[in-house]
Amino acid sequence: MPVWDDLVGQERVQAQLAAAARDADAMVTADAEGTESATASKMTHAWLFTGPPGSGRSTAARAFAAALQCTSPDRALGGEPGCGFCDGCHTTVVGTHADVEIVRTDLLSIGVKDTRALVRRAQLSPAVGRWQVIVLEDADRLTEGAGNVLLKAVEEPAPRTVWLLCAPSPEDVLPTIRSRCRHLTLRTPSVAAVADVLVRRDGIEPGAAAAAARATQGHIDRARRLATDERARSRRAAVLKLPLRVDDVGACLKAAQELVDAAAEDAKQVAEEVDVKETEELRAAMGAGAGTGGRMPRGTAGVMKDLEDRQKRRRTRTQRDTLDLALTDLIGFYRDVLALQLGSGLAIANEEVRPDLDRVARASGPERTLRRIEGIIACREALDRNVSPLLAVEAMTMALRAG
Repeated sequence: MPVWDDLVGQERVQAQLAAAARDADAMVTADAEGTESATASKMTHAWLFTGPPGSGRSTAARAFAAALQCTSPDRALGGEPGCGFCDGCHTTVVGTHADVEIVRTDLLSIGVKDTRALVRRAQLSPAVGRWQVIVLEDADRLTEGAGNVLLKAVEEPAPRTVWLLCAPSPEDVLPTIRSRCRHLTLRTPSVAAVADVLVRRDGIEPGAAAAAARATQGHIDRARRLATDERARSRRAAVLKLPLRVDDVGACLKAAQELVDAAAEDAKQVAEEVDVKETEELRAAMGAGAGTGGRMPRGTAGVMKDLEDRQKRRRTRTQRDTLDLALTDLIGFYRDVLALQLGSGLAIANEEVRPDLDRVARASGPERTLRRIEGIIACREALDRNVSPLLAVEAMTMALRAG
């Protein structure tokens, strides 16, 4: 199937990218023939994909990268780039194309050192493909220094290099960078569109797919995980019980501790799955194998320390991501409460806890609900400022109690 089929509810963005891919194809053909292309206006060297979580920013960037590398013979007969079947499309989508670098981070930020390596790669000509494509899925996590390094490469691009940057909003990227990119804004897919994808591509039962899509309000990855992972459903159910557990100060502190502990446990599980393997592979690469008694060679302590620091930062990121997911679920709970209080007629996302929503809605007014939502948002902002997770969540649960 065409690579564009992975985009859900983004018809306008798909049309823009498909047009740019056609113009890029014409540019490559014209270069090969030694002529000038007259249809290069829709193609540019730097793109910025923005949109809310779950809108498919990185999916759109990958689909565009695949279309740029498409080698389907059908193009000569008028076929569209991005067939999804040729070697260029397939290797790009699965992440093995030699000229497509997909960069994501499981750390809190992307530093200068890593960015300089990307800039050096961007200066190379394509090895086997038609373009040198760099997909930076977490452009919002670039440090200020890293952003300044990237700016130089975006200002003076190599002839066949394309940068595809992804971020939640334009404000998350340095103004000097975003001013040099073509900007595409993605929207949150409809609940019906997400449910259809879960049924059609993942084989999920229609009722479960609809419930997961409704609960996550159009976030495709979260909906898929909620529909297929019992542990994710249990964790979410526990979070949605929190608004009923903040009757007194002691209960607030206990609920906060449990929420933070659950996030820490998730981070620990990820570490157990990944850290041991990484450490053993590095030890083997550095020569601490059989016949050495497990001892590391001299001069390698710094390398091991760098790995330990990276693993520690990854655990911190995982814990914060888990907490942020829980806070998103809480905002959804109070959004439903507010809809009931105002009689808005909006579809309820958390229909499975409708009795709890009714109980909270009857016990307070819209003003208190809005203050509670503001308390959750303040907690998310505090976590972004590196406030201690426990202190931030305790302050939030106290705000939920006070209303």
